[in-house]
Formats: sequence, C-alpha cells, structure tokens
Amino acid sequence: MLYEKITIPEARDIQERLRTQVDIAERPMPDIRTIAAADISLNLYSTTVYAGIVLLSFPALQPFAYSLVKAEIHFPYVPGFLAFREVPPLVEAWNAIPLEQKADVLIVDGHGIAHPRRMGIATHLGVLLNQPTIGCAKKMLYGSYAEPEPTLHSYSPIIAGGEQLGFAFRSKARTAPVFISPGHHMSMQNCLELMKRCTGKYRIPEPTRWAHEAVNRFRTGMLPEGYTEA
Repeated sequence: MLYEKITIPEARDIQERLRTQVDIAERPMPDIRTIAAADISLNLYSTTVYAGIVLLSFPALQPFAYSLVKAEIHFPYVPGFLAFREVPPLVEAWNAIPLEQKADVLIVDGHGIAHPRRMGIATHLGVLLNQPTIGCAKKMLYGSYAEPEPTLHSYSPIIAGGEQLGFAFRSKARTAPVFISPGHHMSMQNCLELMKRCTGKYRIPEPTRWAHEAVNRFRTGMLPEGYTEA
C-alpha cells in the first residue's frame, strides 16, 4: 500500500514536494452536480482502518452510492502526518468508484491547507487524485481565528503568519464552528460558498455527516465492502 514503509523525514519531504503542486487560485464556482464525502473510522493506535466515500447528488445532497474499504496501515500516529495513515485507503476507495460516477468535488473530514506545511489530508488527497477537494474539520489544527457571530453561516478567517488558511464557519446557529479550508482546485471563496449550501439541521455539514454514518455502518457490518449503489 502507498506509504507502507517510509520515515517521518521522508514523509515531510513528500509533503514539501506535493505542496508545490497545490492550486487554490481564485476561480468561478465549478459546475457541481455531484459531491463526494470522505471519512475514516479507526481506533487511535489501531492498524485497522475503515475508509469510506459517499457520493451525493447536488444540490439535493442525497446519497446514491458508497465506496468502502477496510485496510491495514502501519505508518505511526504523528500529528501533522495523519494523511499518511488515512490517504492510502481513501485512494483505494476513490479508485473503486467507476469513472463515470466520479464526483465533481470531494469534501474530506479533515483539513486542507490549514496545516503547518499547508498539506492537510484534503490537500494531500486532492493533489494525488488531481481532484477538487475541500477540508471540513471538527477541530482546529493550525492558525487562529476570531469567534464568528452565533448566527447560521457566519464565519471568520483562519490566519497563520499573516496568511489566510480557511474559515471558522458556523454550520449551525449557536454551536461550535467547523473549520473549512481549500484542498486543491478550489478557491477560498469556492469553499465557503459551497459549504453554505451543504449545511442541514446538524453541526456537521450533510456530506460529511453521511460519510461518517456510512463508515460506522460499514464498521459494524451493516454496509458491505466495495462499491455499492444506494
């Protein structure tokens, strides 16, 4: 499997090399008809990982297919390098999706460029797949922000070293924000505008919520491994 036997210094070199390929330039919003959402389920120090990608119609946000993979990983748990544990099974899940079903945008449960080396899992995965990606994380990893207003869809920039890395985004009124950042082939404003259209009645935006639910159902045997239409 990808990244099976590499060291942390080698992983850092890979991040620095991939970083030169990242494209988050401002651009018009792409034509989006389908969205994919990716999530991982695993125990913190376990070698067994359950990876899932859910395909959803847009703008209805209704799931129509799942791609689910169980894999063994051996890269150590090191903050800032979690993509080396999570990207390989997600690549496998993505590759199992038929070409004609590939989504226009992939939303990943994790960070995009809001990372010390601008190489969170959404960016890492986006560059490897040459796929538009957005990171949507439940917790901050890097940078600072002012608390957004408590109203739905309010936001404030995530800043590090004078550079904007994303947004703290209020996906539900009067709840903690989520943290969105561009991954690859999506601009800062693209991410914000699309995520506004992905909110529902929960704090977790709908695509990510569906992916989280699917991976947990897979882990408990309620969904089969492989690509399945809903």
